[in-house]
Amino acid sequence: MARQLNSRIEGLYRLNPAERRQRLADAMHPYVFDASRVAGGVLGEDRADKMIENVVGTFELPFGIATNFTINGHDYLVPMVVEEPSIVAGASYAARMARASGGFTACHDEPLMIGQVQLIGVPDVQAARTAILASQLELLERANAQSMSMVNRGGGARAVEVHQFDESPMGPMLVVHIIVDCRDAMGANAVNSMCEAIAPLLEAASGGRAMLRILSNLTDRRTATARTRISPDALTRDGIDGHEVIERILWAHAFAVVDPYRATTHNKGIMNGIDPVIVATGNDWRAVEAGAHAWAARTGRYLSMSNWSRDSAGYLCGELTLPLAVGIVGGATRVHPAARAALDILGVTSAGELAEVCVCAGLASNLAAMRALATEGIQRGHMSLHARQIALAAGAEGDEVAVIAQQMIDRAHIKPAAAEQLLAALRGTLTEA
Repeated sequence: MARQLNSRIEGLYRLNPAERRQRLADAMHPYVFDASRVAGGVLGEDRADKMIENVVGTFELPFGIATNFTINGHDYLVPMVVEEPSIVAGASYAARMARASGGFTACHDEPLMIGQVQLIGVPDVQAARTAILASQLELLERANAQSMSMVNRGGGARAVEVHQFDESPMGPMLVVHIIVDCRDAMGANAVNSMCEAIAPLLEAASGGRAMLRILSNLTDRRTATARTRISPDALTRDGIDGHEVIERILWAHAFAVVDPYRATTHNKGIMNGIDPVIVATGNDWRAVEAGAHAWAARTGRYLSMSNWSRDSAGYLCGELTLPLAVGIVGGATRVHPAARAALDILGVTSAGELAEVCVCAGLASNLAAMRALATEGIQRGHMSLHARQIALAAGAEGDEVAVIAQQMIDRAHIKPAAAEQLLAALRGTLTEA
């Protein structure tokens, strides 16, 4: 259960980073939070050198906080690490719209992962299947011996399945699945170790040869689901009635349902909300991306990950279910100081709870993008935020950034050349003064 806090922090965007860190610490009171862990430069070369190979330095990304999230009746401040403007603001705005109707509800499956062992050259497939299933207890015992810590936490290998593929470019094969309850770990290393450990037993039982022994990132038994219900009043903006906004959003969703070209961009908008939380908490965003897009194509057609409809009261209803293998123990979640800080900010106590936050962030990001597309268009808000990056790239510093960005916005001309000209004019004015 999340700590009791108020995620509605008004005017956060008006503050400087140091002031925002203080507001964050205040919001988390009485929990004592060391905000310096997210101030940048906390990883250090020595620690980075132990995490990956051939380290020559470190690379920083902005660490932001999405506000206004209410999930299952509890408020969350959601950390996001991302370089693209408008994502944090969009998710926060959508969460505020949802908040007016109670926020989001979410649930998650058991944390079951699938390990795969590929068997080739099996002389008698049916006999091999029978022998493998008969030796299931021995296989599970051998697998669980590889991760007693997981077993002690109530997890471990649960079942064995055998799948037959008679046609492949290289010939027939059997693929054995081991189903593993990973508890609060993402589980990749544990599952891979289990696959390696049971491979000799599978070879003996099948008479074949074990080739690949690795987990699957299509974690379709480890999904999380988010739902929200938005009132028309919350969607009314810029003179457009909320009922009309809902109509437009439903047409935008319909586009993503029928056209894979649109669905790809639509789903990218969903992952815009999920990936930054995955990165912030030190989880494997590449694995989550792979699983999510495979899930979107599970029917044989690539479709919208989310579903939007209108209920009998005229409210906009959204639902999103995705495979989400995330952890709060092990890996970078333990090693990276900022990742630990992100988990502290969230206050989650299980991997399932973290998955629920992630899927809600994805649904919020999806809503923000569709609302913008269906009303003023995506560029107005996005380019206004992008103007700051253009100003920075032109060489603006300190207070100059806001001045140059606003001048470009006022002129509706957000281009590098315009930023350079405006900066030169601004500095010329200051020099003359």
